[in-house]
Amino acid sequence: PILTCCTGNWLERGGAWTRFFTPVAEIAFAMSDKKKSPQGYVGFANLPNQVHRKATKKGFEFTVMVVGESGLGKSTLINSLFLTDMYETRDYPPAQERIQKTVRVEATTNEIEEKGVRLRLTIVDTPGFGDAVDNTDSWAPILNFIDDKYEEFLNAESRVNRKKHSDDRVHVCLYFISATCHGLKPLDIEFMRQLQHKVNLIPVIAKSDTLTPEEVKEFKLRVLDDIDEAGIRIYHSQIDSEDDEETVEENTALEGAMPFAVCGSTDIIEVGGKQIRGRQYPWGIVEVENETHSDFSLLRSMLIRTHMQDLKDSTHDIHYENFRAARLSSMGGFEEGDDDVNPMTKFEEEKKNHVDKMERMEEEMRQVFQMKVKEKEKKLKESEQDLMRRHEEMARQLAEQKRELETKQRELEEARLAAASAPDKKGRKSQSRKF
Repeated sequence: PILTCCTGNWLERGGAWTRFFTPVAEIAFAMSDKKKSPQGYVGFANLPNQVHRKATKKGFEFTVMVVGESGLGKSTLINSLFLTDMYETRDYPPAQERIQKTVRVEATTNEIEEKGVRLRLTIVDTPGFGDAVDNTDSWAPILNFIDDKYEEFLNAESRVNRKKHSDDRVHVCLYFISATCHGLKPLDIEFMRQLQHKVNLIPVIAKSDTLTPEEVKEFKLRVLDDIDEAGIRIYHSQIDSEDDEETVEENTALEGAMPFAVCGSTDIIEVGGKQIRGRQYPWGIVEVENETHSDFSLLRSMLIRTHMQDLKDSTHDIHYENFRAARLSSMGGFEEGDDDVNPMTKFEEEKKNHVDKMERMEEEMRQVFQMKVKEKEKKLKESEQDLMRRHEEMARQLAEQKRELETKQRELEEARLAAASAPDKKGRKSQSRKF
């Protein structure tokens, strides 16, 4: 028989019990090598459902920026993507007014709901981009807008009492390229080069229904060649080996369709007894959601159905983190290689250094002040001594003048007395002679 205890086993041999041990390392390895599975239903498998209910109750936020020259169908495409009217009726200024027109950044936010899921959708438009004669630094207002949103998010995260704050960061930028069949313009290349490290860039060929299928394929290759040659980084759907076959096929199709050649329309046309969204031309009908006519459905699938969360994660984990690291580096003195440094520790060190520096400056100022006070006291003492000497000299002079005056006064009195006694003596002499 064998008796088992927590520290070893007891074995009976010849009427005596002997205790033997199994090495602890082997026991630990054997325990860790086994995958624990509960004997029955525990309930933590419902955790995804809990997360789903909480996320659905909270709602979602998504911000799309559209950039491109006027007249490329940006507003129509956005309305087609989300099946809602995001823009009011616009009055386009004449060409003469657009010569000196500057780029504006306008954000429009709508709350839309689908099957109980609420989405706070923000569309950021950039009217005036590429319309002026001189487009130098026309991307500066757009860059400032993106940085401002990152700054607002960073400030909200850095508050002592962090309350729920909305995520207004730009999650994706759709850059509309004019379908010219001649590749990218210098403005297109420079704009994407400036924004490639700030936001997820997705190039879109606007109004692709003006090109033949062969021209679309050729133009896509030219655009990709220009992007590669300029070293521009655009958004790519990640293909994970752990994904199922269907997901891999979808991501491969989306990657192969880049840049998306799209056309949008909010008009409903009846074709073969079915109502579709499309554009009516004299030579036929272009169906917006037909993949043989346009990449609209692929773009919508990427933005909404399959990669919306990935776009948000990429914005937060890559672009926002780059901005945050640069901002903290400029504020806290971080240097390259300080990725593992705790920001609070670094902040405390900088705070201590600052306090020490202020104390040194205060001590220096105190010493300077004391030196100046001593100099002032010395000057005041010298002035006081000089005044005392002058006072003593004036007092001495006054005393001498007083003595002189007293002497002259006595002499005057004596002279007056002498003058007064002289007639009396003469009168007495004359009388004595008469008698």
